[in-house]
Amino acid sequence: MIIDLPRFIAAERPAWTELETMLDDFATNPGRRLALDEARRFHFLYQKASADLGRVATFASEPELRRYLESLVARAYAEIHETRERGVRWHPLRWLLVEVPAVFRRQVGAFWMSVLVTIVGTAFGAFAVLLDDEAKSALVPPQFAHVLQDPAERVAEEEAAANDRLGGGHATFAAQLMANNIGVSIKTLALGMTWGIGSVIMLFYNGVILGLVGADFIAAGQSAFLFGWLLPHGSFEIPAIVIAGQAAFVLAKALIGRGDRAPLAARLRAVGRDVATLVGAIAVMLVWAGLVESYFSQHHQPRIPYALKIAFGIAELAVLTAFLSSAWWRKPRATA
Repeated sequence: MIIDLPRFIAAERPAWTELETMLDDFATNPGRRLALDEARRFHFLYQKASADLGRVATFASEPELRRYLESLVARAYAEIHETRERGVRWHPLRWLLVEVPAVFRRQVGAFWMSVLVTIVGTAFGAFAVLLDDEAKSALVPPQFAHVLQDPAERVAEEEAAANDRLGGGHATFAAQLMANNIGVSIKTLALGMTWGIGSVIMLFYNGVILGLVGADFIAAGQSAFLFGWLLPHGSFEIPAIVIAGQAAFVLAKALIGRGDRAPLAARLRAVGRDVATLVGAIAVMLVWAGLVESYFSQHHQPRIPYALKIAFGIAELAVLTAFLSSAWWRKPRATA
């Protein structure tokens, strides 16, 4: 088919502009409902843009026009065939039991990437402290100066403490832990805006500290203390930070947009709800971890046997794993 391209563009551009304006309005007002005539007009413009895309697809000399129409048609198609619920009240229990595991499973590839980076960092930290005794002082920041203490000395002090070291300040300590851990998680997520590079660094460094501490205590023969201290709160705290990395990689993928021709704003909208859901899940997990660390993890043998603390931590991890991976919530219940 031979067409006069400049005349064709001049004649059809008003329709494309009208469709683009409607799509931008939908993005700004996602809860808006169309009247019947507006819906018909929108569908007509979508069909017209699709037909126009077919007509210009053979013009190799017009790649910009073709990409513009492809983006326009893709956005319109997404609006017509979207499945988001409108006007549905938010139910906290349904969000927790249905949406959180569903989003986690949908973005599980990003989760395993976050796990991998953390494992690499953990291995680096473990080998560093085993190969060089000065690695602790070189790698540990000032706020974690207690990590530099000899493991055997620390265990002896903790087990010999006759009274509660927090002196009744468990609530304050729990709040401090929550604020610190949530801050680390938010930084990890926010650094997804650096195309994930900053998030990789954060996850790797957290892994380094974890591996360094773990290897140091195990090499000193203090494995029981280590797992009894770390597992009760770490069973939720460490996965929460890894899930923060998962959310960061979801965001980074949308920013990079490799293989996705949709505009940046459309890509970010597409993952916005998933990222927000993961952030909410992280906050819930870290609140629980802070309470457990303050009221339970800080009590050591002989007051609380290490075996009991380890069993509690393993049970927590098993429940969390089952919650995120089991199948009974895969298909959300229909909402009236």
